[in-house]
Amino acid sequence: MSNGPSPFDGLENLFDRLSRHFGTAARSWESEFDARSQLDLAMGESATRLDLADHGDTFVVTVDVPGFESDDLESRLRGDTLEIRGERERAFETDDVTDADDAYESPGTYIRRERETQSFSRQVQLPDPVDADAVTASLNNGILTIWLPKHEPSGETHVIDLE
Repeated sequence: MSNGPSPFDGLENLFDRLSRHFGTAARSWESEFDARSQLDLAMGESATRLDLADHGDTFVVTVDVPGFESDDLESRLRGDTLEIRGERERAFETDDVTDADDAYESPGTYIRRERETQSFSRQVQLPDPVDADAVTASLNNGILTIWLPKHEPSGETHVIDLE
């Protein structure tokens, strides 16, 4: 047996340092996830992204929905949770074009077809109550915008009787 340095002497120190770095990174990721998940109730990763902005007396939700028409979208307010869903189906089935006049109505034979039925569902918890009767929405150039006026506190004082 040799009393010289072993090639494994520094590995334990290296593994300890790596473990500390990964632990720090994992705690940082968890805190970012926790902060995001307080408002976003979507399950898993979603391709449809949204922004929730506070404009003082109104929350504004902006969602990118390219290719969706207003009939393809549905939004609901359930308590303090806004639900947004969309489903878009293909416009055509695979058919051969037989007449030149039908070329614009029928897609012909596809060489490549990647546009499938798409759907998404997002839920976002609102930080404050909103006036459900005053919510409005619009769709413009593939961007859905929903305005959610905050519920105004009445400012009235209510006396609570003790029994």
